[in-house]
Amino acid sequence: MEENDFVSIWLEETGNPAIEELARTNVEIADKTAKTLADKGLTKNDLSVLVDINPLEIERWLEGRHTFSINVLKEISAKLND
Repeated sequence: MEENDFVSIWLEETGNPAIEELARTNVEIADKTAKTLADKGLTKNDLSVLVDINPLEIERWLEGRHTFSINVLKEISAKLND
């Protein structure tokens, strides 16, 4: 970061509300997905097979360490609501 990079300094001091909202939403989606899996008696590995995505990626999503894309959300929703 440059010494006079005011935008970076401001973001560091105040945070970024859009990113914070995205992170909050992602955690909510992950929690709802985990609850739906539990309600249906499915595991993370079951979801991995349903949507053909690496189990480690599913784990990162459900732990809130990675954001969901809209396409993946649509696919997960379709598979879990069948």
